[in-house]
Amino acid sequence: MAIDFYAFNTPNGRKISVALEEMELPYTVKTIDITKDQQFDPAFLAISPNNKIPAIVDSDGPGGAPISVFESGAILLYLAEKTGRFMPKDLRARVPVLEWLMFQVGGFGPMPGQMHHFLTVENEQDRRYGLARFSKETERLYGVMDRRLADHAFFAGDISIADFAIVGWAWRHERHKVDLARFPHVKRWYETMMARPGVAKGFAVTLS
Repeated sequence: MAIDFYAFNTPNGRKISVALEEMELPYTVKTIDITKDQQFDPAFLAISPNNKIPAIVDSDGPGGAPISVFESGAILLYLAEKTGRFMPKDLRARVPVLEWLMFQVGGFGPMPGQMHHFLTVENEQDRRYGLARFSKETERLYGVMDRRLADHAFFAGDISIADFAIVGWAWRHERHKVDLARFPHVKRWYETMMARPGVAKGFAVTLS
């Protein structure tokens, strides 16, 4: 049975579409148009208490009973546990996956996300301050990633849900005003990721 995937065309939405395709799970897109405030619909609130996309409803959840999952990081962990893919069983091997997943959820998402916001602010003074602050932090995070990828093919060694999480936001590097040529190891990783058939399908599926 297909997973109901509630999403819109955002980095967090793309993280999950990529994972679903890479894991070869059947799913049905349920578009939540955040430009029309559909995320505040009571029916969606019952699935996603924070009024945010993405969210999923898996009719074949644990024990065969339906389950809903909100928050993109939690969804990635759930899907990895469900399929037994892209998440090592060994605890030592799992730690870097968890570290880099949390790096994305807590940093490389919120920081460039603030850039997205300030790019739309009309007041020049407010926009200038916000962009200076968050562009500096976004650049720093790209640097952290570049150093990691200098001696790792993927963030946690083998490809994992951490890569799916991060690629959703790296996809917006042009909007972040970041030239990947300045971060050659990120560029190599990004091109490798985008060349994968599952990742390509995850970005091609219509979410809006």
